[in-house]
Amino acid sequence: MRRRLRWDADDEQKPPPHPYRDTALVYAGFAVVIVVVAMLTGGGFIRALVFAGLFWAAATAYGVVSWRRRLRERERRGVR
Repeated sequence: MRRRLRWDADDEQKPPPHPYRDTALVYAGFAVVIVVVAMLTGGGFIRALVFAGLFWAAATAYGVVSWRRRLRERERRGVR
């Protein structure tokens, strides 16, 4: 039996309890990976921290804006 992916199933699932915090934590984990990879490949620690910080700030800002848009859209449609 095959299962088909349904990309339009957003309305059926409730958003997580803390979407903004979860987004920031996931991107913080990715930032740590950036620093670790830089250290393993011989890159500069300070430079890696700067790039990881910039990545975290940009990605988290995008994630927050995206969550706000989705949550407002759900409210507008009356979906809980």
